[in-house]
Amino acid sequence: MQELKARILAEGQVIGCNEVLKVDSFLNHQIDPQFIMRMGKELAGRFQAAGVTKVLTVEASGIAVAMAVALHLGVPVVFAKKKHAVTQQGGLYSAEIYSFTRRETVHITVESRYLDARDVVLVVDDFLAHGEALHGLTELIKQAGAKLAGAGIVIEKRFQHGGDQLRADGVTIEALAAIEKMEPGHIVFAE
Repeated sequence: MQELKARILAEGQVIGCNEVLKVDSFLNHQIDPQFIMRMGKELAGRFQAAGVTKVLTVEASGIAVAMAVALHLGVPVVFAKKKHAVTQQGGLYSAEIYSFTRRETVHITVESRYLDARDVVLVVDDFLAHGEALHGLTELIKQAGAKLAGAGIVIEKRFQHGGDQLRADGVTIEALAAIEKMEPGHIVFAE
């Protein structure tokens, strides 16, 4: 998606050891709602024929894009919670994921009443880097006995190889912008 690539180049900042891309001016701190809706429409279009019944993401920065995708597909959004809430009653699906940006391990959970074997689930997230969130979310889908339609990702950092194993297993992963390498002042997108 050319508009996304242009925004990344204009507003993105590579920080740390060339592993973190800060795009919080439009995606995951301050949100540009019209832009989010355009990205959601694009991702929804890529999975239109997959028979998606639910969109699944993890809180918090994936929710805006997931909502936009789900709106265009006409299905509900389910988001995995990173902390168990007292309102979560009954059966839970859970998985452990490590957040590299937060440098902590969290247990994500979804109430079993929101995912079941009848569902065809599209995972949507803002980033795919090491693949921790994506693997955790696919684990929740397996626990539910649901079918994985694929993953719609806003920005994939391919050099961190998070999607390699899932792609090798036949999972469709669609990224609106895929980055091959990056360093401060220089980002190389995949073709």
